[in-house]
Amino acid sequence: MAESCLLYYITDRSAFPGDEATRRRHLLEKIAEAARSRVHYIQLREKDLPTRDLESLAREAADAICEAGRLSTGHRQLATALLINSRTDIALAVQADGVHLRSDDISPAEVRAAWKKSEAGQCGAGAPARGNSPRDPLIAVSCHSPSEVTQAAANQATFAVFAPVFEKKDTPAAQPTGLAQLRQACQVNIPVLALGGITLANAFSCLAAGAAGIAAIRLFQENDIAKVVQHLRSHA
Repeated sequence: MAESCLLYYITDRSAFPGDEATRRRHLLEKIAEAARSRVHYIQLREKDLPTRDLESLAREAADAICEAGRLSTGHRQLATALLINSRTDIALAVQADGVHLRSDDISPAEVRAAWKKSEAGQCGAGAPARGNSPRDPLIAVSCHSPSEVTQAAANQATFAVFAPVFEKKDTPAAQPTGLAQLRQACQVNIPVLALGGITLANAFSCLAAGAAGIAAIRLFQENDIAKVVQHLRSHA
């Protein structure tokens, strides 16, 4: 797999053992690990957190990514981007790189309007701390059918995340879309990342179907991320 193949780590601190403080520490360590391994995108998806706690965690995540990028000189053009799940307000507050929208969420146009308004309000306040924010937001959209991918492209999303491709252990009742639907979705003129039950064994079938990359929680969070990335890149 070439480095241009997109890799997207989606967080889930609840999967870590221990109390809240311990889970939070493990999550931030994993985020830093993903950034050091040059995963392209990280989605902070801690939907259960109150706004204040989510904003605090998002700031720490942004700091962890920036620190990992500072230590990984020579790969600056591949700096990991931070996206916040569904919360444009928090993404702007912590100067994240963008947002990840649900399929039934606000439109990418509304996100861009908020970004533009924030940019206008920051005129003369100096350059933002992170490279893409707030000037050029990255917008990912969850999609569950080829028609939703078509809509995401029409709405000028940056990329679509198509799921669930395979059966997921934690939600076995969810009907997998399968590779045929993924292949059809990948015909749309927008990068499509495959999500849902992705493993090292089946990831390549998704890429062969036309996926621009792989999105996952467990694949990254439960393994040594550097080894996962190396395996994918060396066996494509």
